Amino acid sequence: GEYLASAPTHGLPEWEGELRSGARANLLMGVASNRVDVKQAAARTERALERRAEPLCALFLPPERWPAPALGLAWGGVVRNAAHDSSCACSADEVVDAVLHRYAEARQIAEGLADRALTSLAASLSVDGAVAVNPTARARSGLVEIVVPGRAPSGSQVLTAHGARSWEVSATGAEMGTVLGQLRNRALAIGAEVCSVDVVDSEDGLDAVLRVAAPSEIGPTTTSDFYDLYARAGAHRDDPVRLRVEQEAFTRALVRVHDVPPFGWRPVAPAAVEPVRADGRVLDNGLVRVEVDSDDGTFSLTAVSRQVVTGLDRLVDDGDAGDTYNWSPPGTDVVVDRPESVGVEVVEAGPLRAALSVTRTLAWPERVVGGARTGQRAVEIVTRLELHAGERLVRVTTSFDNHCRDHRLRSWFPLPERATSSRAECAFAVVERGLTAEGGPHEVGLPTFPSRRFVCAGGLTVVHEGLLEYELVDDGRALAITLLRAVGLLSGTDLATRPQPAGPPLPVEGAQLQGRLTLRYGVALGDDDAWPAVDDAFLPLELTMGSGRGPLPSSGSALSVEGAQVSAVRRTGGHLEVRVFNPTPEETTLTIAGRSGWLVDLRGRRLERFDGSLPLRPWGIATLRLD
Repeated sequence: GEYLASAPTHGLPEWEGELRSGARANLLMGVASNRVDVKQAAARTERALERRAEPLCALFLPPERWPAPALGLAWGGVVRNAAHDSSCACSADEVVDAVLHRYAEARQIAEGLADRALTSLAASLSVDGAVAVNPTARARSGLVEIVVPGRAPSGSQVLTAHGARSWEVSATGAEMGTVLGQLRNRALAIGAEVCSVDVVDSEDGLDAVLRVAAPSEIGPTTTSDFYDLYARAGAHRDDPVRLRVEQEAFTRALVRVHDVPPFGWRPVAPAAVEPVRADGRVLDNGLVRVEVDSDDGTFSLTAVSRQVVTGLDRLVDDGDAGDTYNWSPPGTDVVVDRPESVGVEVVEAGPLRAALSVTRTLAWPERVVGGARTGQRAVEIVTRLELHAGERLVRVTTSFDNHCRDHRLRSWFPLPERATSSRAECAFAVVERGLTAEGGPHEVGLPTFPSRRFVCAGGLTVVHEGLLEYELVDDGRALAITLLRAVGLLSGTDLATRPQPAGPPLPVEGAQLQGRLTLRYGVALGDDDAWPAVDDAFLPLELTMGSGRGPLPSSGSALSVEGAQVSAVRRTGGHLEVRVFNPTPEETTLTIAGRSGWLVDLRGRRLERFDGSLPLRPWGIATLRLD
């Protein structure tokens, strides 16, 4: 509502006036941070559909194979989850369970469709072997994981190396099904695949040989041969089956691929880059240096310009006597912001990816009773700090078992300079906000605001996966990202931050989020590269295996879009449709090189022709149907 009221959009249908004159959204402060499991599921599902399944299928499947029914089924689940109290998880536990189920179904459909599109691209390529695929609209470099016969290529980072070996297994035909399943699962777990199957009937049973090797050696009939062995073993239920497994030497490794074209592909070949190293408590790739403080587990970030920011990722836990709608401090609170012990360990030393594991042990109160935080429980929080060669983004993954109740956990990031405002991504825009929020007699004005995937303030950018709530704290000197709010009521009564109920006072055990939590976010110095940072953190380059028998060149781009952010690439009526937006206050020129078509409205009605480019007004949204 706020966006439509301030920025009329190119191509809105006739109810535009109604939206702009009367519609407003009521976002109670706290709904963005309750039930983080739902927010994470929404982020993963939206990404799988918007950024992987639709663009990959639109660009790499033949138009007649556009999977409209499957996408309709997936999007239907997402739309059902957009109901008022479903999307914010201010619901009974049974409703939230259904929401999570719909997200899981939609995400799995999307991932299957993305795999189908990558397989189609692989069959169309003239190059044979590993190919990196870029699902975004900008040229990118990044890491891909490959499995190769023998040794890893020079310039790669070895993850695991497996030598040649062989062994024999004997079992009855009835037992062999279980053995075969275990063998294949083991091969997949170490990055290999069953590459050939030879079966010979004997007078007293079956003799078979399985060859396990790198996936690049998989033949086109391997899967059917494997299941044929499974069936033939079952037919010899009581007879002996003698199986010989021959594992070829192979290596699982990381390779950095340079300049994969937008919406394009490039053969995987190691490229030179300044290495990243982990040493003790330090990560360094020549662009940025990360050093963990052994006293409190926070880390500092130093840029090549020698700018230093310390105390990043300080975990601050306080009480929450609120509900799924609002955070509310208990009458007697205990704030825990320092660990009792810290341990740091190198888990990957480089040269392409380096990582430290930081273990912090904290003593948290167990729950809120009678308006006060009481009890005590030791909590071990493990944070993985990861830095890639050639990148300024520090990836952060924090995991712990939450067995405490009625509390809020936030990660604080001190800012390079004091901020008087923040810029956060929302739908089709970036919203700038100050240090205060509107309040009133029904709700205290807390400046905890939502962001879709990133927030920038004071020369720092934080990207995240479903961690929607942030606040500028310490008078604008730090940015706090809410990692968790654990509460036990759908709606409380007479909260410190909201005197009136927002709904029924039903107990919701699921909102206490008891159990294992894994939270992903990242931080970078500067505030001008947020969009690329989000892609680098959560939308890595894809990998497929070129067939060597198709018409497409070894490297290429299926679509080039410049001058705007791409929101969607899909097919409508056989045509390629692209939706873009300009999240800046300046007019830009949108360019889709070598393509022409129609600017259409949200109902697909033609508005005007374009040929290669067109102006896009500040904050503008445009949908283009290509010829």
